[in-house]
Amino acid sequence: MIVGVLVEVTNKNVDKIFEYTVKEEDRLKIKIGIRVRVPFATRIIEGFVLEIKEKSTSNHTLKTVIEVLDEEIVLNKELLQLGKKMQEMTLSSLIYCYQAMLPKSLKAGGKNKASRKFEIVFTPLKEADDTLSDMQKNLLKRFEGRKKRRSELKDISLARLRLLVQKGYLKETKEEVYREVFERGKKEQFPLSKEQQAVVNAILESSKDIFLIHGVTGSGKTEVYMELIEEGLKKGKSSLVLVPEISLTPQMIQRFSARFGMRIALLHSALSDGEKYDEWRRIERGEVDIVIGTRSAIFAPLKKIAYIILDEEHSDSYKQDNNPRYDAKEIAKIRASYHHAKVIMGSATPTLESYARAKKNVYQLLSLPNRVGGGSLPLVHIIDMNQELKYAKGHFSKELLAALEKTIERKEQAILLLNRRGYSSFVTCKNCGYVVKCPHCDITLTYHKTSNILRCHYCGYGTSLPKICPSCKQEAMKDLGVGTEKIEEELHQYLKDAKVLRMDFDTTNQKGAHEKIISAFAKKEADILLGTQIVAKGLDFPDVTMVGVLNADTSLNMPDFRSSEMTFSLLSQVSGRSGRNKRRGTVYLQTYNPSHYAIVDAKNNDYFSFYQEEMKNRFLMKYPPYYYLVSVKILSKDEKKCFQEALKIKKTLEKNLDQTILLGPSADSVYKISNIYRYRILLKYKRQENLHQILNQLICYYAMKGVVKIEVDFNPVHV
Repeated sequence: MIVGVLVEVTNKNVDKIFEYTVKEEDRLKIKIGIRVRVPFATRIIEGFVLEIKEKSTSNHTLKTVIEVLDEEIVLNKELLQLGKKMQEMTLSSLIYCYQAMLPKSLKAGGKNKASRKFEIVFTPLKEADDTLSDMQKNLLKRFEGRKKRRSELKDISLARLRLLVQKGYLKETKEEVYREVFERGKKEQFPLSKEQQAVVNAILESSKDIFLIHGVTGSGKTEVYMELIEEGLKKGKSSLVLVPEISLTPQMIQRFSARFGMRIALLHSALSDGEKYDEWRRIERGEVDIVIGTRSAIFAPLKKIAYIILDEEHSDSYKQDNNPRYDAKEIAKIRASYHHAKVIMGSATPTLESYARAKKNVYQLLSLPNRVGGGSLPLVHIIDMNQELKYAKGHFSKELLAALEKTIERKEQAILLLNRRGYSSFVTCKNCGYVVKCPHCDITLTYHKTSNILRCHYCGYGTSLPKICPSCKQEAMKDLGVGTEKIEEELHQYLKDAKVLRMDFDTTNQKGAHEKIISAFAKKEADILLGTQIVAKGLDFPDVTMVGVLNADTSLNMPDFRSSEMTFSLLSQVSGRSGRNKRRGTVYLQTYNPSHYAIVDAKNNDYFSFYQEEMKNRFLMKYPPYYYLVSVKILSKDEKKCFQEALKIKKTLEKNLDQTILLGPSADSVYKISNIYRYRILLKYKRQENLHQILNQLICYYAMKGVVKIEVDFNPVHV
């Protein structure tokens, strides 16, 4: 027997199958899609079995598989095919594609192998008799004739239980148990409105495969998803639900588990390796009907899928920004085609690309224009900080502070958005203007007051805050800009009795932190939830009647063609957190650009007006959805060589791509990260038949040459 193995080497030039012989005793264990340990050059590494055959096509003497690592298949037939399509789409190595699909414990070469969890189980063998004490008789009665796990008998010592084992009344065994990752929510089901039912009926009756639900915030998209999933379950089919942020999963899982019970699996990055391993195996074994998770959950090995749902489809977190640079929305379409399933995308602020496709009937467009229960959308106020700055207290206008005070007086809650974590944006010298930068990246360090550390948010470098300026040697260092830590400090200063919860990367990097903060706020243990854009999406708190945005311009100032879309989406989404119950909400947007169309349209909740204006700009500038984009990044530790090779690459592309617009090479938006210099060439095209072929040749050439590294990203979210 000969096996073809894809080894865990990510170099593009080793991205092929290598043949090995199999020991006689391992032949029955070999299956396509399992992992094996093999000799490779001078090392012993792992890989996936992709081929089984009787004869070799090689002229060389073959090495032998050292060990078969799996009893059950890790990569099923669908995932094997999907990996090859991903490779074609992203030009990544095939091994990268397969590794991206799997939890760490099942990756080839995964260093942290999760073990199965076992628990002691006691099974009653016979009824109590007079030879036992009253205490022992009462203990046996607790079993009620059925086996019980040790965790169900925590109040009884192991010694007392084992004494009954010795006497033959109980049998002690061990059983595998899954690690629990969520608790079932309280049962509640809301009848669908006429609008919601119309959307459900349209999807059930349509011959289309892809749907875009454009529904205002609070319009009940989640209830529509659950109704469709229930229809799928009636036919014996499963469903996959993607959410963009980990912060959304606690509320989502509560609602789904309340309705569908515990046949739900949860997949996201905050789970431990053991929890992910257990959830993956529950899915693989067909023990769940619904999977809920963030981007990588798109690879969950569900069978017989009816619906793949992408909630908040506008979110940029559905696109992976490192190898393989896949878009979960595109993967969803491939998987839906395989299962003859339907893709449902929902958002109050769909991406321009999705909405344009829906307008052209590529997707079926469905609308939920009203809030459930007839609730009104919040009343939005724009605060012109050009006028208000002289009256402001810290970073708060008088109007925003007054609104917060009234909200707290009414025993209601508020959400505050500041899209920047840390205490201040940067630290500078008042005397000479020196700015403290990361020594490894072309970026200023962010000051975090609680730890008194300056931190790089790109490479993680940290250093203490200097008292003396390294340049002029004067004691004149000052922090400028603003972060969530500083805003929290100002809230305590101006609203002394306010209870504040801060939700950003720094407060949620511990396991379970999202759930704790969301749960505490839902229980009204705080008046104000302060956070970065993590608080803008999908959260639903009935007592939140006010939302404030401290710097509505932040994303407008980014040098990115999507900056207006990002601003409109973020402001519309965070505004939608207000007034989701019977009371009408209010929103306050502090801005230095009060007349910008993205801010005005967000105030008026006018998606179509924004869409029309933004589409004009995209057409003039030849950006999506009118053109496709490819970002080609050139990376090197040698700054001069990086630029020289970038120029050569530009010439090669110009020579071979006759229907493509080329921009650059130019320094990337962050020119240096972790001591690696970065140049970028941007490609714009409508149709270019040989594009993938030429780019793949460049990637392979430089992978072999090793002078610079090439990163290719098709349809990047940000440029």
